[in-house]
Amino acid sequence: MDIADLSLAYAGMARIDWADRSMPVLRQIRERFAAERPLEGLRIAACLHVTAETANLVRALQAGGASVALAASNPLSTQDDTAAALVAEYGVQVFARAGIDREGYYRHIHQALDTPPDLVLDDGCDLVNTLHTERTEIVDRVRGGCETTTTGVIRLHQMAREGALRFPVVAVNDTATKHMFDNRYGTGQSTLDGIVRATNTLLAGKSIVIAGFGYVGRGLAERARGLGARVIVTEIDPVKALDAVLQGFAVLPMVEAAAQGDVFITATGNRDVISAEHLAVMKDGAILANSGHFDVEIDVRALADMAVEVNHGIRPQVDEYVLVGGRRLVLLAEGRLVNLAAAEGHPAAVMDMSFADQALTCAWLAEEHERLGPGVHQVPAEIDTEVARLKLASMSVRIDTLTPEQEEYLSSWQHGS
Repeated sequence: MDIADLSLAYAGMARIDWADRSMPVLRQIRERFAAERPLEGLRIAACLHVTAETANLVRALQAGGASVALAASNPLSTQDDTAAALVAEYGVQVFARAGIDREGYYRHIHQALDTPPDLVLDDGCDLVNTLHTERTEIVDRVRGGCETTTTGVIRLHQMAREGALRFPVVAVNDTATKHMFDNRYGTGQSTLDGIVRATNTLLAGKSIVIAGFGYVGRGLAERARGLGARVIVTEIDPVKALDAVLQGFAVLPMVEAAAQGDVFITATGNRDVISAEHLAVMKDGAILANSGHFDVEIDVRALADMAVEVNHGIRPQVDEYVLVGGRRLVLLAEGRLVNLAAAEGHPAAVMDMSFADQALTCAWLAEEHERLGPGVHQVPAEIDTEVARLKLASMSVRIDTLTPEQEEYLSSWQHGS
């Protein structure tokens, strides 16, 4: 293991238990796994955010019979007390420290792989990439994996197109429940939470520029408007741009939006979405935040090159870059995920859905991996439906069911109008 302080375990247990109260679906799955043991004897290597919510996923996997080695997928999101509790109370091999550098980050991924895994869980494709580039001696024993973020799925599809992906990976990120709960409602809320915690700024009346109108961008735009902000969307996809326009949002190219925005949030999964060209025309005091996966959406190197002075840590997770002429641009969380670095990530109730998808997909993959070829696969629809059903039940919400006559009508082509 490699964690910051084992003595933090007591505080970590309190944090994990608090999250568990808001994760009834995963709790039901943990109980089911304890009875059925679908992961008996399997070793899982995971590269995920080391948070209390992830800890409850790990507990479910262990209940199913798996042993787990966990590395952090983002150094700024690691909760050192959670890491300590996972080691001390649950016997998990954890390789994660808050704020560790890039070298340490990849060292931890290698350590999680040192005992070759049967299954892998990834958040951003760094672990899978490492398996295919630096740990090729063990890649062939991996039965399959799961990927939980858009950026990772994009990278996996490219690997598959080039014939580089050597085992099946299930795009857990692409389930309807994950898109709805995690990307739209979870990121929409937690990103704004991170910005407000970091800056204590009033969003009402501000012009907020949101780069990307996918599930995350939509959630951000809806919630920013609800807080009284004027929302500007930038997009490269005509369909998504039209969707934003029809929802009443302004849509502009970034080079035009850059001069108008007070707060900028990137949510695209691509690099250099905010570049030197855009930084050059931004207002004094403009706030820059990233809600995409990696710290490449805002060109932080260009920002540093343009600065004549940098004031690091003027508030927690807030760095001020002073440009020629005295104009100041404020970067949050070093350009990394602001909702995890400056806040606490998604509420546990959100991760309940995402990790329920993850846990059930792991069990399915353990059983079905032999019939799946190398490539990117979708989560079976019945898993998505089961997670939604369990969540509704936990909320005491009931829905209608089809009558036999309705089922027969929907399955027949012979009924006229």
